[in-house]
Amino acid sequence: MQQALAGQQEHGLSWGGAHSGPPGKAGAIVAIVSEDLRNGGILAVTMAIREAAEVIGWNTRIYDAGGTPEGRDQAMEAASALPPDGIIIVGADAHCLSARLTQFAKRGIAMVGWHVTPRAGTMAGPIAMNVSTDPLEVARITAMAAIAETRSPIGVVILTDSNFEIAMAKANAMAEVVRACKNCSLLEIRDVAISKAADAMPSVTREMLARHGLRWTHTLAINDIYFDYMVPELIQAGRSNKSISLLSAGDGSAAAFLRIRAGTFQTATVAEPLNLQGWQLVDELNRLMAGEAVTGYIIPAHLVTARNIDFDGGPRLLYDPDNGYRDVYRKIWKR
Repeated sequence: MQQALAGQQEHGLSWGGAHSGPPGKAGAIVAIVSEDLRNGGILAVTMAIREAAEVIGWNTRIYDAGGTPEGRDQAMEAASALPPDGIIIVGADAHCLSARLTQFAKRGIAMVGWHVTPRAGTMAGPIAMNVSTDPLEVARITAMAAIAETRSPIGVVILTDSNFEIAMAKANAMAEVVRACKNCSLLEIRDVAISKAADAMPSVTREMLARHGLRWTHTLAINDIYFDYMVPELIQAGRSNKSISLLSAGDGSAAAFLRIRAGTFQTATVAEPLNLQGWQLVDELNRLMAGEAVTGYIIPAHLVTARNIDFDGGPRLLYDPDNGYRDVYRKIWKR
């Protein structure tokens, strides 16, 4: 595990994606449907799409679903009325949107997504490409990082959100690694909606402290946002930084970077290169609108710890690989 994790923490890796493709389609109208802009990962990807879209010369409209079924319906209805040349779905579950997506596909509207299914890369459905690191790889790395931290017995709580297939796939993959560890106990898998984390996590944390006590040594979460509301309760309960370790299987929020840098409970996050992924989404959609296939490129997972947090955007509280991807895409788009 130590050897595998060392490879996931390397910094300054060279760009492994596309180097050629169609020039940018200036003037395209693109709808960005975001699951919930209160989520730091979704917000960062949405802003990165806007950044890249300005470079390529697109007109974009952002629709925030607010993390609710009603919000998704309203966002998709508004996007449909635009009408767009292309659509980018950010963070919403493709299965929940299948009826709407089929309608867009029948109209010949090109679509790509970010974190829309448990599988990264090329898709056979209405959405042609799911831009993401491999969720199962991310989950396994997170669980291995927890196990590798100590030789002492550990008690693990896993936090997930059953509203999303990708979240459940991550949680199950983490649980599989923990169950295979003879020195580990899986205390519970707790289902907490990300959209309700602010309200739910304080009481959930107090309940788990009472139930598990000092047996609870590690928390694995499918997103950093849970820890924003867990840490104050841990501090108030008198738990020390060394008594419980928080590790996240995504997305690498600014708050997570601050906690890792300060050594305040959180020890790791498998951070997504959110800005890079926004640029990749624009490139993949541009290929579709030009009648070409998507690249299928899957960005390798990257474990951020105190060991490597000073590289690849870490001082700016994000994971932004120093591999020149902006210049590569500008050259492809002839911008």
